[in-house]
Amino acid sequence: MNIANLAPLAVVLPFLGAALAFVLIRHSRSQRAVSITTLCVTLLIEIFLLIDTSGKGTTAVFIGNWAAPFGITMVVDQFSALMLVVSSAVSLAVLIYATGQGMTDGDEDGPISIFHPTYLILVAGVSNAFLAGDLFNLYVGFEILLTASYVLMTLGGTTPRIRAGVTYVVVSVVSSMLFLISIGMIYAATGTINMADLALKLADIDHGTQMILHLMLLVAFGIKAAIFPLSFWLPDSYPTAPAPVTAVFAGLLTKVGVYAMVRTETLLFPGDRINTLLMVVAMLTMIVGILGALAQSDIKRMLSFTLVSHIGYMVFGLAISTVIGLGAAVYYVAHHIIVQTSLFLVTGLIERRGGTANMDRLGGLAKISPLLALLFFVPGMNLAGIPPFSGFLGKLGLLQAGVELGTPLAYVLVGAGVLTSLLTLLVIARVWNRAFWRRPEDATHPDPILMATSADGSAVRTSRRVSGHSTGKFAGRTAVNLLPRSMVGATAGLVLLGVSLTLLGGPLFALSDQAAQQMLERTPYIDAVLGEGATEAATEAAGATP
Repeated sequence: MNIANLAPLAVVLPFLGAALAFVLIRHSRSQRAVSITTLCVTLLIEIFLLIDTSGKGTTAVFIGNWAAPFGITMVVDQFSALMLVVSSAVSLAVLIYATGQGMTDGDEDGPISIFHPTYLILVAGVSNAFLAGDLFNLYVGFEILLTASYVLMTLGGTTPRIRAGVTYVVVSVVSSMLFLISIGMIYAATGTINMADLALKLADIDHGTQMILHLMLLVAFGIKAAIFPLSFWLPDSYPTAPAPVTAVFAGLLTKVGVYAMVRTETLLFPGDRINTLLMVVAMLTMIVGILGALAQSDIKRMLSFTLVSHIGYMVFGLAISTVIGLGAAVYYVAHHIIVQTSLFLVTGLIERRGGTANMDRLGGLAKISPLLALLFFVPGMNLAGIPPFSGFLGKLGLLQAGVELGTPLAYVLVGAGVLTSLLTLLVIARVWNRAFWRRPEDATHPDPILMATSADGSAVRTSRRVSGHSTGKFAGRTAVNLLPRSMVGATAGLVLLGVSLTLLGGPLFALSDQAAQQMLERTPYIDAVLGEGATEAATEAAGATP
């Protein structure tokens, strides 16, 4: 049996799970069981796909047996398989976290019944984007995940969420329209939208037309990836959503944009024609993003700015356009999905335990909840790139690639990367010192929940609301009960997964470098879709043309 033939199940299973979860909308326990089981089975299949690609290389699956470039093609290579595994692992952890939050708060239908089918549709859209072998199917994947994200962002219908949702929808529609217009222009110029076929035919069109199409796709994907200066929408949109939704958005949605950039830059528009532009964009994204993070007092907004900043590292590796640089970028994408999601989940726990995510009102969390302090400290140091965590390994690979390139701009980019890493450490240290280390009474505007905490760390009765739920029902319980086991377990599992990227750093870097080698060569992808020797035949035909 060809394991790669199971690739469509990464999309089909979440859709089927969403349909069943919708049918069970009045049976919350069954809904939860269906959602979690669906993601577990999907993750297992994707792990098999990753193992299979490591041995067999790139494989194409033709839906309905329609051969490329006419039918729908799904392509599984090491990069797409790695993204599938990481995204599903993160999605499963966030789902368990969200489910535990609803059950602990005494809401048997929580978060709300529509959450589960919508969430699974989001996962299906992400998987479809990673597997898409043609531009229109990639567009469909984006639209599926964006439609689901509109619902998830506005859960609860509060004024801030609706306001942020409107901004998010408008920006998403603009980027999607630009992408769709680009697809139409590419089809008009080449007669195809299959990416493997485009990789051969785009070289035959005028260089000026190529550059226009190239830049249009880059802008469309840049908005979705939130690179500077197209990232203005993100810090105001993500922090307003519920904690699990913010976490999965931060971890996955921008990375789908990064994936699309990497795929099109390496497959459709190889070479270094816009590498200088990408280097400047990477540098500005890193610096502007982290300076924005330094100015924030709310942890969610601060993390949203660090999210923007660290997208710059991924563009850094893409701009270097060498095996070392692109391999480090692939590794860093996987690292950042896990670590950034972990930090947003921890922030959700901070809101539950402290009543707020505003650093001006927090203090003493290290004493009140040492476990919560540990869960923040580990991914925080990982994000800052402190040895020996995976953030350090990924950044070291990127810096090495920049130094090896040796151009003046590459050295400037290396300096910007080091500075961004140091400023990220400063941002994490500010959160630690203010929210965890200082005494609650030393806060500028101390929160009553923390002030009402006794010396032994147990919570006393208070009428203040935490994350939209009254804490009166927590009266007399210990701090551990304010941090539910399922939510803490899901967060801890994700933190440990981030640590495992360090422990498995050697094999993962080897896999990332191999994925980068395949993408830069292009031949494995093209031949898998169009047949053995397609690249060689096209090259010979081009050489024979007078």
